[in-house]
Amino acid sequence: MIRRNYLVVLVLCAAGAWAQPDRVKLDDLLAEARRNNLEILAARHAYEAARQRPTQESTLPEPMFSLSYNSVGRPWPLAGVGREPVANAGLMMTQEFPFPGKLKLRGGMAAREAQAEFQSYQAVELSVVSRLKQAYYRLFYTHAAADVLSRSRDLLDKLLRVTEVRYSVGKASQQDVFKAQTGISILETRLVKLSQERRSREAEILSLLGRAAGAAVGQPEDLQPQELPVTLSQLLGSADGNSPMLRRDRKMIERAELAVNLARKEYYPDYSLSAGYYNMGAMGSMYMARADFKLPLYFWRKQRAGVAEQVSELRQARRSLQAAGQTLQFRIKDDYLMAEASSRLVKLYGQTVIPQASLALESSLASYETGAVDFLSVLTNFTSVFEYEMNYYEELASYYVAMSRLEEMAGGRLP
Repeated sequence: MIRRNYLVVLVLCAAGAWAQPDRVKLDDLLAEARRNNLEILAARHAYEAARQRPTQESTLPEPMFSLSYNSVGRPWPLAGVGREPVANAGLMMTQEFPFPGKLKLRGGMAAREAQAEFQSYQAVELSVVSRLKQAYYRLFYTHAAADVLSRSRDLLDKLLRVTEVRYSVGKASQQDVFKAQTGISILETRLVKLSQERRSREAEILSLLGRAAGAAVGQPEDLQPQELPVTLSQLLGSADGNSPMLRRDRKMIERAELAVNLARKEYYPDYSLSAGYYNMGAMGSMYMARADFKLPLYFWRKQRAGVAEQVSELRQARRSLQAAGQTLQFRIKDDYLMAEASSRLVKLYGQTVIPQASLALESSLASYETGAVDFLSVLTNFTSVFEYEMNYYEELASYYVAMSRLEEMAGGRLP
């Protein structure tokens, strides 16, 4: 009886009999996260704000409009106008002009900052997508592992009943009964731990989706074993060209190069032009024009230090890009090796280890019913199959988790 029941369990396991109709699709969750995740929305607004700066930085300063009067004999306006040569009322317009090229450089710097902010926005979106995928895959593992635990507990219950019957007729020791009961209790403790892990992953998914705490998530779709779709060199090449963080650092290098050029132009003076008209009453009107220049007389303290500062900022930006690239290469290789190992282990567990261990368990169950083997041999084989199945789903989830991290680092564009 036990052997037949276990065969049924294995068949149901292979066919995915624990599937439920209320499966939640990953693509649906990803679309919802892109619409509602608060981190993505905040990054998007930051980018929209940065887009408004280039035109501001490349526009001339606001002109200044002045009204004035000069009075003679009395302090109020127009006193003495038409009789005294210095009495007048007029207006003046002043426009400040940065030295040619400065506005273009400032606008270019702001444009590079906006482009870098866009890459930051892309990085936030990729991060949210990756974290949501990882939580989804880990949630799948809790469901699959809980099913393995439940089925193993049912089988162990049946084995316990057989052992109790054998003990009642003197064919098994009381120790065998205690061992079976202990095994069931251990499975119960692991079910409790898995339940806690499932609730944690559901809470993480709800947070990434922007839903209220306690809302339903549903059961993930089944994951299937896969071969690695890319090579390590392809991943490294994709990351070098598509990683948002590397692109952001490159934009900041471009911005720093423009900042160096702007700092050098600070050696040249800004200027302002003014024009005015003054009404003299009965006397002829008076007109005025003036040009003012800012002289960089303290260049050895200000402009020279400003150039040195921006050159250091440029060097820092270049080193940051190099450091980010090296870190990214390490992380990609690390996750690639993890995915590669998990893929191989899934194949080994699914095609070799679990079938062989299952045959050993079936044989020991049949022999136990006839008294050819002791209870410890059956329990050992049972534990082996149980642990191998748990390892299978753990490695399957680990493969998908590693792939989701690789997608994030490669810019979401795997070859």
